[in-house]
Amino acid sequence: MILTHDDAGTGPAVLLIHAGVADRRMWDPLVPALSHAFRVIRPDLRGFGETPLPGGEYADADDLAVLLDHLDVADVAVVGSSFGGRVALELATTHPGRVGELVLLNPDLRGVEPSATAAAFDTEEDRLLAAGDLEGAVRLNVDTWLGPAADLSVREALAAMQRRAFEVQLAADASDDPPAPRRIEVDLAAVAVPTVVVTGAHDMDHFRAVAARVGDGVEGAELVELDRAGHLPALELPDAVRALLLDVLRADPTVHAP
Repeated sequence: MILTHDDAGTGPAVLLIHAGVADRRMWDPLVPALSHAFRVIRPDLRGFGETPLPGGEYADADDLAVLLDHLDVADVAVVGSSFGGRVALELATTHPGRVGELVLLNPDLRGVEPSATAAAFDTEEDRLLAAGDLEGAVRLNVDTWLGPAADLSVREALAAMQRRAFEVQLAADASDDPPAPRRIEVDLAAVAVPTVVVTGAHDMDHFRAVAARVGDGVEGAELVELDRAGHLPALELPDAVRALLLDVLRADPTVHAP
């Protein structure tokens, strides 16, 4: 299965992996500038945007490796947001030769105990979805994951992406052959590529803790705080994230090396 994707620009390859509340459209504000210097590849993972969610076992990291093979890309710098940050770490774990650099925006990570705030969010989302209140669950996600810098257009864009993901994923889970994502464990100490971890000052406490864990666990990682950002800085503060990515990805790779 080849993930639905966009492929723009020429130069060193950069793979953009979207958050679990979004799809590849979340990178729209960044792609024009990035594609002047890089070949920018941005897929929809299974169950997001325009990529379907068939039944059976799969791993997002394997899907990305197949996509890179399809595009004849040997190695790539990877930028991952939230859930996409977790997938980026899984790709670096399971296909280490494919990943040359990581930029992780408020990444997720298995094995970190949820904070009380995160647990309360999960409980409320589950309640709304069980009650069939899809729009309530969409509003909950928009209100939770966007920081104070996000304007109405950003809120509406995220709502559309989250609504689409819920529709696809809930239908797949209710089918006779539901999808079965394979669990991949990440050993942070084994991640041996230049890594920058970005944390938003207004992000949920759980993800602030995860960013700190990843920053401490990956040797040589650099932890950067964006003081006006919530959980999705690429949407909230695209100018700041664009400048950061151009600086990091065009820098001498030895600057951020372990």
